[in-house]
Amino acid sequence: MCLAVPAEIIEIADDVATCRVGEGETLVHASLMILDEEVTLGDYLIIHAGFAIRKLHPEEARETLKVLRDVIKAAEEAGVVQDRVA
Repeated sequence: MCLAVPAEIIEIADDVATCRVGEGETLVHASLMILDEEVTLGDYLIIHAGFAIRKLHPEEARETLKVLRDVIKAAEEAGVVQDRVA
């Protein structure tokens, strides 16, 4: 199962966006060549298989990130342990 996490564009070069995933420190590169709308720094994307497939409205991105944080918090409160890669 795939879980799409909003990724914020922090750099664009040669039709490739460097994006911060969620609110963490993870960066990914996404080709913009199949996206059908213009994007700029600070925009949020949904990325699949290395391609930006959708631009998100900033409010939608913030809401999605909040829901994901709430799910993680609820899981931790229920005693579910997360695997983390250091």
